Parts: sequence; structure tokens; C-alpha cells
Amino acid sequence: MHRIRLYAPLLLIAALVFTGCQPAEETEEEMIERARGIHERVITLDTHDDINVSNFTEERNYTMDLPTQVNIPKMREGGLDVSWLVVYTGQGDLDDAGYEAAYENAISKFEAIHWLAEDKAPDQIEIAYNSDDVRRIVGEGKLVAMIGVENAYPVGLNLDNIADFQERGARYMSLSHNGHSQFSDSNTGERDDIWLHDGLSDLGREAVAEMNRVGIMIDLSHPSKKANMEMIALSRAPVMASHSSARALNDHSRNLDDEELMAIRDNGGVVQTVAFRSYVDQEKAAAYQEAVTALQREIAEEMGVEMVESRRELFQMSSEDRAAYMERVQPVMDAAEARMDEIEAGPVDVADFVDHIDYMVELIGLDHVGISSDFDGGGGVHGWMDASETFNVTLELVRRGYTEEQIGQLWSGNLLRVLDEVQAVAAQIQAEG
Repeated sequence: MHRIRLYAPLLLIAALVFTGCQPAEETEEEMIERARGIHERVITLDTHDDINVSNFTEERNYTMDLPTQVNIPKMREGGLDVSWLVVYTGQGDLDDAGYEAAYENAISKFEAIHWLAEDKAPDQIEIAYNSDDVRRIVGEGKLVAMIGVENAYPVGLNLDNIADFQERGARYMSLSHNGHSQFSDSNTGERDDIWLHDGLSDLGREAVAEMNRVGIMIDLSHPSKKANMEMIALSRAPVMASHSSARALNDHSRNLDDEELMAIRDNGGVVQTVAFRSYVDQEKAAAYQEAVTALQREIAEEMGVEMVESRRELFQMSSEDRAAYMERVQPVMDAAEARMDEIEAGPVDVADFVDHIDYMVELIGLDHVGISSDFDGGGGVHGWMDASETFNVTLELVRRGYTEEQIGQLWSGNLLRVLDEVQAVAAQIQAEG
């Protein structure tokens, strides 16, 4: 049953402004059918999906329904039109060896995305470089890939690499990830109050100007608040947050507080609300995970299967040992799945996620809010655990009283508008010489 949420004013405004746009009375089945029509007509766009190059080979690739949260079959099933595939690099040492390894990692991911779209499945998916490309490709019945760069660490100290990344298809980039980069402090500095630059470095300020010049959107999802506020002030173009939610609803350093949100609004930017459980509601996510783990351990004891004490222990295993362990505990996982109704704590779900959308729409306006998942990077909420369940987000928006036009803005219109403006500013800067 749909729960009454906190943000009733939005529904009242929608009812007053859009009277006549929706039937006064409709059954649940009629509402679902109306939502399906909306979902099919709007362009659905997710700005953050991580990739692993091991899934971009002839033997194993996104034309297959891999156990990834995003791939071509899952996008088709869920009606997800556009996936921003992410060139992610974890933060390493700020030295020549670190920069070289990071650059090689980034290039391998750029090449993997191009291989999928240009060699393996050009009849199914195509890379878009601007909003016109998106609309054309969707109109041709194909899926769309776009490219974002998570962490500018691979740029090294050579800002010419920013233009190189843009030519390879990058249309947004964050200046840091989890750890301070050569360009920017990270949000993770809040853990120990240790900062490297007190915001941006001088090189980071130059990078902002260069991203404006070549037409790459500046992504605020991982840098520190001080760095974010400085980037907003310096940028000649609108900025974006590729996968962040509202800190007022969940006090996590990866979320944006009201001051940051208002500054993004005033800059003309957009915040892509993220469906990452611990960013949506970390207390609820922790309580549910604790209950699931307890059930799994109870079943493991009954079966005589020894489980690791922590996820860290699991990730410290070799790939061969990890695969053997997962095969050994799979019967435990299957038995736990069959007994999930015993768990009283509820999971973080689509309704909790859309609460963040509602909050930001009320605070900064519908023109500045979008949608992202962080799939295959830890993202997913109950009801939107992979791309095949994308319709459930549209259905929840319909339940909240959003109109088709508004849903189209949230799914793609606002983000594509920002991309258009960023590219227009780049053209102006280049014309200025």
C-alpha cells in the first residue's frame, strides 16, 4: 500500500496547477496503465552506471543478461533509454606512477564503451555526444550510451587530457572521488577533518576553466562542500551532481546540503538524485542489512556453512577464493531469500528515494532535479534494484501527482538542458579565442 509521505504541499500545488491533466478518479490498474504510457513516451536517462572492462569482451558483454545491474537486456526490459557509462578510477598516489596507471585505467574504459557501441552492438546501442543525438537515437529505437568520468585523477598534471577525454566522449567529470586528488578535496575529508587543498588547488581552478572551454559538465557529487561552492562560483556554465541526494533528509557527506542545493539552483544546474540505499536512508539501510545478515548467519549455522565476518574479509580474498566462497554460501543465500518475509525491518525502497526528489523539487524547483542509480557501483533501492525495474520510479512519480511533462523533465529534460547550456558556453568561449 502506498504510504502517506511528508511532502503534501507538492501534491496540492500539482492539483491546483494541473487540474484537468489527470483523471479525477481512476483505479489502481488505470493508474499503472497511465504510468506505463508516460514511461514509454518520455526519455528515461540514468546519469551514473559503473562498468568493469571484463564485461566488454566477445565472451562476456552487455548484449547478454549478465548479473550486472545494467546491460542491454535489462535496459530494454525496464524501459531505460539512456545509460551514462562511467569511466571511474579510484584515488591513488599523487605521483607520476599513479597518474600513469590511472590514465591507462581510464583509457581502457573509454575504449570498452566505444567497442560495445561501435563494434559489438551498433544496431542496439549508440553513443550520444549531445541532446540532439539522444533524441535521434531514441527515435531510431536504439538505446543510448553516454560517458561520464568519475574522478579527474587520470588527467594527471596535463590539462590537455581534459580535451582528449572530451573528444573520447566524456560529457561530465568530477574533480575527485573518495580521497583528495591533485585538483580537489574530497567529501571524505569530513571523516578526519584532514584536507589537502582547503577546497580546490590552483590546478583544480584551471581545470574548471578548461572544462568550461571544452564543454564538459562539472560534476559535484564527490568533492568537498568547500570545493563544490568554489566550482559553482568559478564556472561560467551550469554545473551538475551526477549522483547525490539531499543531506537534509540523510546526513551523509556524499549528499548535498541546502546551501549547496540553492547554489546549484542559482547557477542553473541540476542534481541527479541517487538511489543508493545508505545515501537515501542510512539508518534504515543499516537496520535492514543487520536483520538480513542475522538471518543468513542463522541459516549458515544450521547448514554447517562458515561465513566471513565482514565484507572487507571477502574483498581481501583472491578472485579464485572469492568465487569458491560464493559458490559455497549460495545455498545459504537462496534459503535466506525464501525466508525474507520473516524480517520485520523494511528495506530502503523507491518511495524513500522519491522522498529526496520531492524535497529537492520543493527546495530548488523542478527544473533543477534529475534521477540516477549508481548501478554496479553500490546503488539500488528495493523496487529499483537494476535497470529492468526502471518503470517503478515512473510509477511512484505518478503516484505523487507529477505530470507527464514534469516526469520527462526529471528523467532527462533537465539534464539535457544543462548539457546544452554547457556546450553553448564552450562554443562562446572558443569563439572568444
